Amino acid sequence: MAIYALGDLIPTIHPDAYVHPDATVIGAVTVHAQASVWPQAVLRGDYGTIEVGERTSVQDGSVVHCTQFHPVVIGPDCVVGHNVHIEGATIGARCLIASGSVVLNGSVVEDGAVVGAGAVVSFNGHVAARTMVLGVPARVREGHEVPEDMTSGIVATYVANVRTFKANLRRVD
Repeated sequence: MAIYALGDLIPTIHPDAYVHPDATVIGAVTVHAQASVWPQAVLRGDYGTIEVGERTSVQDGSVVHCTQFHPVVIGPDCVVGHNVHIEGATIGARCLIASGSVVLNGSVVEDGAVVGAGAVVSFNGHVAARTMVLGVPARVREGHEVPEDMTSGIVATYVANVRTFKANLRRVD
């Protein structure tokens, strides 16, 4: 696994979490129980802290980075899709940050919200609870309320993947 201390900044990874061998975790990063970090994801806690909540998945190719002014906090039961970029933002519980989206410094995504695929939440952006934002720049999809249990099925799948990959992943080359 590519898990690195940076001086005194040492990642904390719960024993029940999963970090794929091809992911990179550097510095002041905390990965909570049953959370998962997938191939080619990079979590770089060099200027501040990064926290990945329980049962949250950070999927393939995603980049999570903090700044000295803005830590990253990703709540429990979130899905951070493939190739997402989160930079110095706070993500509430049960959020979907869909594939290819960007959430920038100082932004807050409240509980149960969805940042749609490819959307960009600009600096100091705000996504209200259980709303969906789409586009560049991200705008609220009017008349659409996100169901309260929207991420539960995906979260359950990735928690099961943690067990499966811990028990069965093996390199064959």
